[in-house]
Amino acid sequence: MARFPLVAVPALLSVVVLSGCSSISVDEYAGRTPELHPREFFNGKVCADGVVRDWSGKQIRQFNAQILASWDEQGVGTLDEIFDFDDGREYRVWTLTPHPDGGYRASASDVPEETRMTHAGNSIHMAYTLRYGQPGDTIDLHMDDWMYKVADGVVINETRMSKWGLDVGQVLLVMRKVADDAVCLPNGEAGAAAE
Repeated sequence: MARFPLVAVPALLSVVVLSGCSSISVDEYAGRTPELHPREFFNGKVCADGVVRDWSGKQIRQFNAQILASWDEQGVGTLDEIFDFDDGREYRVWTLTPHPDGGYRASASDVPEETRMTHAGNSIHMAYTLRYGQPGDTIDLHMDDWMYKVADGVVINETRMSKWGLDVGQVLLVMRKVADDAVCLPNGEAGAAAE
């Protein structure tokens, strides 16, 4: 979800503070409401607006996003995401496959290893590696991704990004379920599948 100039990463890493892996379990939020169920919230169109911050908390990018979410007869979900950053457009398609424990196996083309999406109460959690950049010039970032439903149709998303255990940034956004004809992207809409 976030983009950095690859040449800036060593400079960032030389001054960041150590951060540990998330020690919080999604099960700790089991009693919280309103409940957040992936198949219910991610169904139809979702608009999102957010910012990317560097390791110091300084805003370095902002974006609008559109998610078109659908589910097939086997319960497999597709999240077709378009991000309009202030410096360009990016795409991602997540595939969510049901897991026997009630969560999902989650995969995307720029996520080299399948991850798990777990949920309880008002929360969803995913921890994964995002391979960012262009072929031949990529960097792997660890993403610790938390979503919290705070009102009907409204989810707050916070993702901490790290490399070698060091914080390199954060993505903050608000997601809203909207009608199918709602406009999420000021620059027009074209599905990720078309790219």
